[in-house]
Amino acid sequence: MSYELATIISRKEWDSFFLDHGQYAFFQSWLWGQLQERLGFQVWRYGIYEGKTLRGIALVVKVVARRGSFLQIRHGPIFDTQGKEQWKWFLTEIKALAKSQNVWFIRLNPLIENSIDNRTFYYSLGLKPAAIHAMDAEYTWVLPLEKSQEELLSGMRKTTRYEIRRAINAGVTIEKTTDPAQLKLFFCLYDETMKRQDFVPNRGIAEEFDVFAKEGKALLLLGSYQGKISAAAIVLFDSNQAIYHYGASIPSDVGVSYLVQWEAICEAKKRGILQYNFWGIAPQDNPRHPWRGITLFKTGFGGSVHEYIHAHDLPISPQYIIPRFIETWRRWRKGY
Repeated sequence: MSYELATIISRKEWDSFFLDHGQYAFFQSWLWGQLQERLGFQVWRYGIYEGKTLRGIALVVKVVARRGSFLQIRHGPIFDTQGKEQWKWFLTEIKALAKSQNVWFIRLNPLIENSIDNRTFYYSLGLKPAAIHAMDAEYTWVLPLEKSQEELLSGMRKTTRYEIRRAINAGVTIEKTTDPAQLKLFFCLYDETMKRQDFVPNRGIAEEFDVFAKEGKALLLLGSYQGKISAAAIVLFDSNQAIYHYGASIPSDVGVSYLVQWEAICEAKKRGILQYNFWGIAPQDNPRHPWRGITLFKTGFGGSVHEYIHAHDLPISPQYIIPRFIETWRRWRKGY
């Protein structure tokens, strides 16, 4: 069995394979690669070929960080079938790239089930669980959208359904926009939310919105009560899913945040989207996790948890011990 690693320059070829084998692996999408390039990261779009047949794809990003540089393959690689020979060959090739780039390790977290068999499989390849907290929505809450709006409402937690109806009756309004200039309203709320909840702000939100909005794949929802914006969400539409990627809010007397989410769900249904992805939630076995509050909010809309395998690292340099120690300490300090 002979494979070849080659750069893919055709978006059509990439998207065709992506839609067939990894359409929910958001961080392997072509547009996500464009965003990383815009943010100044070095990006490789690789195809794994057997002869002329494309067997896999991998969007590789070089991350230069104070804790150590590494190659990152988020939600990937994506193969047409999961085979040990394919994986061994691929890791050998990417390891050669990592050495040429003088990075300390490679980090992968493909969107595959978190099972004993898969964890054992990764261990057999020389990969080790990353010390970082659960990232990239390893525990994600997903709501299928095949049902009618009435059925979706009836499937919600009673308090969630009540808050949506209370917001409607109170006159809460929801504005939907793709105008990047309106992001200033989002960031006003985002800054307040960040101070209140004490989290590190995400980098590149404005650039991300711009890249996806240009193709009609991003929407900003602003919820107002009595003329004051008190909740906002940025929702992305990629393949057959809508992703609640960023949210912000300030305390309100009525459930503005609930109505924002409901409007986003209805918008996804209008577009023929198959599922609404609420993104990351707290692991069920960690009562100290700081996402417990937002997890209660998200799960109230109905749906189920999807649990994917934790990010794994392939050490390249003995210096890998440095970022591993730093990430272990940060995870412990934050309660993850």
